Amino acid sequence: MADFDAIVVGAGLAGSVAALELARAEKSVLVIERGNFAGAKNMTGGRIYVHSLRKVFSDEELAEAPFERKITHERISLMAPDSNLTIDFTSDELGRDEHASYSVLHAPFDQWLAEKAEEAGAEFIYGIPVEGLMKDESGKVIGVSAGEDEITAEVVILADGANSLLAKEAVFYEKPPANQMAVGVKEVFELPAATITDRVLAASDDEGAAWLFAGDATHGVFGGGFMYTNRDSISLGVVAGIDAVANGDCVPVYQMLEDLKQHPSVAPLIKGAKVVEHSGHMVPEGGVNIMPPLVNDGVMLAGDCAMMCLNLGYMVRGMDYAVAAGQMAGKNAARAIDAQDTSINGLVHYVEDLENSFVMKDLHQYKNEPAFLESFDRMFNAYPALARDVMNSMFVVDGSPAAPIKKKVLPKVKQVGLLNIVKDARGAMKAL
Repeated sequence: MADFDAIVVGAGLAGSVAALELARAEKSVLVIERGNFAGAKNMTGGRIYVHSLRKVFSDEELAEAPFERKITHERISLMAPDSNLTIDFTSDELGRDEHASYSVLHAPFDQWLAEKAEEAGAEFIYGIPVEGLMKDESGKVIGVSAGEDEITAEVVILADGANSLLAKEAVFYEKPPANQMAVGVKEVFELPAATITDRVLAASDDEGAAWLFAGDATHGVFGGGFMYTNRDSISLGVVAGIDAVANGDCVPVYQMLEDLKQHPSVAPLIKGAKVVEHSGHMVPEGGVNIMPPLVNDGVMLAGDCAMMCLNLGYMVRGMDYAVAAGQMAGKNAARAIDAQDTSINGLVHYVEDLENSFVMKDLHQYKNEPAFLESFDRMFNAYPALARDVMNSMFVVDGSPAAPIKKKVLPKVKQVGLLNIVKDARGAMKAL
C-alpha cells in the first residue's frame, strides 16, 4: 500500500491548487516544496487574472485572498534611451469584477493557497528537494526520493517550475532550446500606498497599473520590462531571451534592470523608494511549441513545469493557466485513484480536459507568437526610435515655419522602410 494517494512536487499555484482538489476529494496528499515556505522560490511580475480562481474558491474565500491592487490601467511603452511613447488604457469593462485581475506578491499569495490546501487536509513539508522519482519494474512512477526518504504514492504531480529537475525522468523531456526561454530579474520597491496611487494616476489605493516596456528596457534585444503596482510597493523588472543575453556583446540582464531604473520615465516612479526584494527566475516563452508530454504512467505535469506560459508582447499570462491546470490535475488524479488506474490511460483525461479548456485553446491560438516576437527585432530597436522621431516632429516647436505633418513624418517612416512596416504588420496579424 502506498504512503499517500498523491504526492505533489512544488507549492506554487499549480501545486497547491492540485493538492487542494485532491484533499477536497478526501485523498491523502503530500506536497513537497524545496523552499523554506510556499512562494520562497517563486518570482512573478506579478499579476493574476481571477477568472480561474473563481472556479476553485467561493467569493467569500476570495475576499480573504492577499491580492495587492486591482489592475485598472494597462500601459504599453515604446522606449528609446531618450524618450518614451506610452499608451495608457482604462475602461469600465476592464474594471468589472468578472474581468478582474490583481497584482500579487508570490510569498503571501502562495502561502495563502497552501494554507487553504492544508485546511482541506493536505500535508506540506518544506526545505526538502525531491531528488528523483521512484519507478516500478514497468517504469511506472510510484513515488519520490527526497533526502534519505523514499515516499510512495498512487500518482505524482510535478509542479516544480520552469527549470524542472524531474520532467526528463518523468516524461523523457529534454531541456527546451535557449531561444524559447527567458531570464527575468525583479526588484520590489517599498513606498507609501498614497504615493504609488498618485504616481500612477490611480483612482484609489485599491487600484493600480500594469506597465510593459519594449525597446531600451532590454537595450534593443528580445524581451521587455515590466512594472506592477502593489499596495505598498512597486514590482519592477526585465525579462530577456536567454539566447540574446548569452551573446557576449549583450548588456547583462542585471545591468538592463539598473538602466531601466534610471530611465527618465521610470526613475520618478521609484524615487525615494526602498528596495526590499531582489529575485531572478527562468521564464518559458515558447508556449505549446516547447510543451512536454503532460502525463505518463503514474505522473502528471502542470504549470510552468509544463511550459504553460504565454507572452504576447502586450500581455503576459501564466498564473491563471497554472491555477486552472492545477485544478484539473487534482480532480483527474482523484478520479484515476478512485478508478484504480493511474497509468497513462487513466490519467489522459487530464490532457483532454486541458485541450477543451481556455488553457490549451489559448496556447494553440498563439503558437506562432513566440517565433514572431523572437524575430521582431525592429520592435526592440527601430520602432521606439521611430516613435520618438515622429512625436518630436509633431510636438517640438522651435519657431521654424510649420510643415505639413505628412512631410514631417514620411522621412522618418522611410528610414525604417515602408515595406518593413507592412511586413511586420502582416506578421503580427498572422501570429495574433
